[in-house]
Amino acid sequence: MTTEREHFIHHSAAEEHRAAAHHFEAAAKHQRLAADADDLDDSVAAAHHAYLAYGHQLRGIAHAAQASVQDRVIDHDDVDHGDDGKY
Repeated sequence: MTTEREHFIHHSAAEEHRAAAHHFEAAAKHQRLAADADDLDDSVAAAHHAYLAYGHQLRGIAHAAQASVQDRVIDHDDVDHGDDGKY
């Protein structure tokens, strides 16, 4: 049975996963725009979109990492994951 605390942590992890997905989607969009700008020999726009893509990717990684940490708080004793509780 899931406790109220575990439910809260899973909900928080879900929000982190959603935030990570948002940033990865934004990074992909800006990578496509950078590629389009490169096709047009527009180095300023390409650099701008590449910079934005990089920033979104970093934020996505940070959110994904936080979600993973929150999930491990609940699952660290779960033998199905092959984890003996050690980090």
